[in-house]
Amino acid sequence: MRIGIGYDIHPLTSNRKLILGGIDVPHYKGLAGHSDADALIHAVCDALLGALGEGDIGSRFPSSDSAFKDVSSIDLLKDVQKLIVARGYELVNIDALIIAQAPRLGPHTHNMRVLIAKTLEINLTRVNIKVKSGEGIDGIGHEEAMAAHAVCLLQETPPTSSKV
Repeated sequence: MRIGIGYDIHPLTSNRKLILGGIDVPHYKGLAGHSDADALIHAVCDALLGALGEGDIGSRFPSSDSAFKDVSSIDLLKDVQKLIVARGYELVNIDALIIAQAPRLGPHTHNMRVLIAKTLEINLTRVNIKVKSGEGIDGIGHEEAMAAHAVCLLQETPPTSSKV
């Protein structure tokens, strides 16, 4: 078994959609970044890559590469899923935390979980997402940024036996 941890933070900006967990969340600001800036999916990718010993999202999908400009982070997660399978592992579970002052994200976490589970080809019960506010403290509490943390557990897939 292998454990990974991920973290991401992005500043909030005007004139940009807020994409979290792969879904469009109605809000007057969005997250700034090279890709769609989905802090939750980036944290999940980092956790998965860390568990595999494959670095982080920045080394696999560098912002210096124009191929990743405005890319959907769900597409990055699909690539990481293929890597998990190729390395002979399966995902046991993900536990993630979004830290944001606004908007209220609780009503959106189910849809985020559904999309993440579908993308990673796992049962919905293996994906958990929690939300905490910034309590009015620091950049997150003052609605200048949003952050996400994720932890995952991978296990080796049992070798398939072929009968002759």
